[in-house]
Amino acid sequence: MSKKTFLRGAAILGIAGLMVQVMGAVFRIPLGNIIGDEGMGYYQTAYPIYVFLLVFSTNGAPAAISKMTSERIAKGAYGEAHRVFRLSFILMGVLGILAAAIFFFGAEFMVELLGNPGAKYAMMAIAPALLFVPLMSVYRGYFQGMQQMGPTAVSQLGEQAARVAIGLTLAIILIPKGLGAAAAGATFGTSVGPILGVLILAVIYSRRRRGILAEIEEKGVPKHRESSAKILKTLAWIAVPITIGVSILPMMNIVDVLVVMTRMQATGFSPEEANALYGQLTGMAGPVINLPMALALSMALSMVPAIAAANSIGDRDFLEVNIRLGLRTAMIIGVPCSFGLMALSEPIMTLLYPLQEASAVSASRSLFLLATGVIFLCIAQAMAGILQGLGHPGVAVYGLLAGLVVKTISTYILTGIPSLNIEGAAIGSSLGFAAIGLFNLFAVRKLTGIRFDQKLSVWKPLAAGAIMFLLVVGLYKMTAGILGNSIATLLAVGAGAAVYGILLIRIRAISPHEIRLLPKGEKLERLLIKLRLIREDRI
Repeated sequence: MSKKTFLRGAAILGIAGLMVQVMGAVFRIPLGNIIGDEGMGYYQTAYPIYVFLLVFSTNGAPAAISKMTSERIAKGAYGEAHRVFRLSFILMGVLGILAAAIFFFGAEFMVELLGNPGAKYAMMAIAPALLFVPLMSVYRGYFQGMQQMGPTAVSQLGEQAARVAIGLTLAIILIPKGLGAAAAGATFGTSVGPILGVLILAVIYSRRRRGILAEIEEKGVPKHRESSAKILKTLAWIAVPITIGVSILPMMNIVDVLVVMTRMQATGFSPEEANALYGQLTGMAGPVINLPMALALSMALSMVPAIAAANSIGDRDFLEVNIRLGLRTAMIIGVPCSFGLMALSEPIMTLLYPLQEASAVSASRSLFLLATGVIFLCIAQAMAGILQGLGHPGVAVYGLLAGLVVKTISTYILTGIPSLNIEGAAIGSSLGFAAIGLFNLFAVRKLTGIRFDQKLSVWKPLAAGAIMFLLVVGLYKMTAGILGNSIATLLAVGAGAAVYGILLIRIRAISPHEIRLLPKGEKLERLLIKLRLIREDRI
């Protein structure tokens, strides 16, 4: 297998993740405008629990399957890699049936326990997704193990497109029947999307199956084959810790589901007020954080097979290259997302939710506080991917547990302060992100003994981000009164992104060699030379 850093795969998944989040915004933003913070409160009572269970199928299982696949391919055992795929398909199918049944028949019990019975039908509506998502995860993990990120990217786009179209249509149709029914219609779109995703992956697999089987036949059957029980045991042993390790946002959201509603009602808020404020945090501000989260998770998933392959064949030099690149990429992604969202928190929320302006302004304070933790969130995901690739997914679990302790205690205390209320949960999330990110970073350093170049990986991106922050704030203030909020916000975002990218290249936080590793990297490099942003004699 040829040497590949995770950059190309991360870029492919990152671009797909960005497009998916844009489509998700096309879904969540109109939905928030249609059903308001109360309806989003019902929607978000069901959705975080679903997402938590979904993580095993979309992240834990694919990461485990990709790791097991890449390790076997690196050693030339293509047949054993395909056995991992087949056995995983059976296991995940059984688990999907069980999960769907629990959600559908246990919906009423769960929403009563959470103190939000109006979310019952929303909870039931997402159950069918769990029949198909596990099967989709097996295909994705197998392709990712071969470092083929294209199928995952295509299926993500198809899945999200179906979710957006059907979810919004049903929400609009059902709004006359009440906010609970509209929220259920929106969540049902989530169940339809995975069906299309599975069909797309099945078609791609069927087209490539002949080549896969030919490669297996060429390599022959190994003398010592692992038993099916051992493969499944290894899969579970890897997937469960990975699931927990990458469940940062879902687990933080679960804490909010369990703590925020009951805590705020105990301190004097009515159930309706608590539900509306909870909807502002998780249904309006929270989705904006999903964009950097998607980019960071794409990077982490791409790192697992690259790190695992280098580690399995003992290529220390290549391992160090990928690990150092992991921290730098996390900072390069996290810094502009964090600084940009802090600089424009209120303009962004007002732009996204024009029909719910009062709620948007209120939610912007939560967005600002969540944005302060985005850098640590990106570091946490990148380091979790490295730990998984190194064969230490359990270490990332301890990091998540440390973050959850910080999150739970701080959220419980701070949401009990009337002047903070829901903002206390946002502060708690950022403190939790910081705890996980720092834990995982020090764990990677201790396990590998690798020392990171702080100037290159940390200080250069922070310097570029600080300059970008000042530019964005200044440009928005100068243009908002003339152009209006929407145009001024978009102009500031575009200018900030361009300046940040130019600064990174100018201060050599990104090298020409790394640019060439990206999809269409050589064309991008030639363009930058023409623009005189990089010098040809430095390549």
